[in-house]
Amino acid sequence: VQLQASGGGLVETGGSLTLSCAASGTLGTSHRMGWYRQAPGKQREMVATVTSGGTTDYAPSVEGRFTISRHNARNTLTLQMSSLKPEDTAVYYCNLRNARWETVRYSYWGQGTLVTVSS
Repeated sequence: VQLQASGGGLVETGGSLTLSCAASGTLGTSHRMGWYRQAPGKQREMVATVTSGGTTDYAPSVEGRFTISRHNARNTLTLQMSSLKPEDTAVYYCNLRNARWETVRYSYWGQGTLVTVSS
């Protein structure tokens, strides 16, 4: 499985940006997908996740500003980010992992895309 993330860049505070992730390889239909980020000097953290059924989960810091969505047939994942803040600056990673009910555990990461929000 390979994940290709794109869409990062430089944006001003209050601006918007959309990240995309395309998954390829041998894929089932039950996996979860999500976006994680890692700021300089900090640990990687969950930003938003979405199940195959469309159930979403957001970090409190992005709730109401970011929207995650996925297209199951195309195996793509999108993160729409608005009202961006300097603290959103980080490398954003796309992730694909097993559903909670699956007994086989797997997790794949994309290469990361840098988002920089200028103040």
